[in-house]
Amino acid sequence: MTCIVGLVDGDRVWMGGDSAGVNGLDITVRADTKVFRNADLLIGFTSSFRMGQLLHYRLEPPHRDPEADVFRYMVVDFVDAVRGCLKDGGYAHRSNDVETGGTFMVGYEGRLFSIQSDYQVGEAVRGYHAIGCGSDYALGSLASTVGLPAEERVLKALECAELFSGGVRAPFTIQSMVRRPHLALTEAA
Repeated sequence: MTCIVGLVDGDRVWMGGDSAGVNGLDITVRADTKVFRNADLLIGFTSSFRMGQLLHYRLEPPHRDPEADVFRYMVVDFVDAVRGCLKDGGYAHRSNDVETGGTFMVGYEGRLFSIQSDYQVGEAVRGYHAIGCGSDYALGSLASTVGLPAEERVLKALECAELFSGGVRAPFTIQSMVRRPHLALTEAA
């Protein structure tokens, strides 16, 4: 199920998601969205609505020192908070001493990260990414729409995924978040 699309446009991260809830051959268009804000994070999820609900309503993102490396923060502090949240919420799975969660995307500090089920953190160099069953279609669309406005690119990617994937359905939720200026930068100005 699902297509989540993320795109970096300058200091703004755009993210869009569909509304499909899929169980086998059954599909339900859900009112609860797969893309949302939590503090300074823009999050879009696939895998499980329960995981998304925990990330939205239970996860307390840890504070990051503005001088700290953003990627290290995501890999260490953020993922540790996610692991704790998913365990406490009864979602994390453990099998053969391997812990797994789910797959989701995070826009933070003007950057786009994907978190995989083994909790690895990825950041695509091309500035856009997609996850879920419609991701291949969305990535093809994003590659072919360079030069168009960011929101339009995200919408076209979701529409393309819906056209070709049985697990993607409108309506689509599209949000964006601007990187917050650091105090040190604004004080110097």
